[in-house]
Amino acid sequence: AELVESRGMKQVTDAGAIEEAVNKVIDDNPDQVTKAKDNPKLAGWFVGQVMKATGGKANPKAVNELVTKKLGL
Repeated sequence: AELVESRGMKQVTDAGAIEEAVNKVIDDNPDQVTKAKDNPKLAGWFVGQVMKATGGKANPKAVNELVTKKLGL
């Protein structure tokens, strides 16, 4: 566990931090939000952007659930 933390590989599971990243990606990409409502498969694009924004440290399952909930998919 110490090695994981020292190398910055610890996964972000804090719901608040994940939600903040999801909200930012959604707010910054209104065109993609519109497209995603027509094509729910685009939710994966948002998950990818959040993963990039968190340096790949967010829990992808939690991010996906939050994205689909926030976009109403």
